[in-house]
Amino acid sequence: LIPLKIIEFFMKQFYLGLLVTSITFLSVCSTSKAEVLPYSSNLILMEKSAEEGDVLIQLLLGMSYELGKEAPQDYAQAAYWYQKAAEQGNAEAQQLLASLYYKGKGVQKDYTKAAYWTEKSAEQGNAEAQLGIGNLYYHGEGVQKDYIKAAYWMKKAAEQGNAEAQRILGAWYYFGNRIQKDYVQAAYWLKKSSTQGNAKAQRILGTLYYQGDGVQKD
Repeated sequence: LIPLKIIEFFMKQFYLGLLVTSITFLSVCSTSKAEVLPYSSNLILMEKSAEEGDVLIQLLLGMSYELGKEAPQDYAQAAYWYQKAAEQGNAEAQQLLASLYYKGKGVQKDYTKAAYWTEKSAEQGNAEAQLGIGNLYYHGEGVQKDYIKAAYWMKKAAEQGNAEAQRILGAWYYFGNRIQKDYVQAAYWLKKSSTQGNAKAQRILGTLYYQGDGVQKD
């Protein structure tokens, strides 16, 4: 049972983009003694808005069903609502839907669809999706292997400050993994990742300093 006032607060916060915070807040407050609506009624209200095309509510429902927060955990329902939001161009929903296709949760595992929706999200500037599609192109999962596209998307994510993308890009330059070995570029990206606390990047960067590759020996 969720207090009516909490639902109203949640909706306001949701439209301000505070999705994760609001879901957590609802979970904490769900035992309140205040005036309540039945659990099922909350879902009905939300699904009504989602069915009317509210893309943010569609995303919310998908997350609620995937996480089992304020709804029974149901990956098929999560995929259904993510699909609705993804088709309306919501980048986060596209990425989350891609993840379900990649893992085979609530839908049949399909790397081609996973790659399709990941790239759609990446094209909108989603750094996590850019990291994801970079990896998919590198490994040839759902798409034909293409190391040029892999490096392109990995660099896009790295330029947005994604520490894991910076680490991977740096490692590719260091080992010469399908791209030309370049210790200076390796050091550049590994430094950026290391400053964000990426332990793997820090280990490779330490080797660069020890050998004096791309940086002054230290």
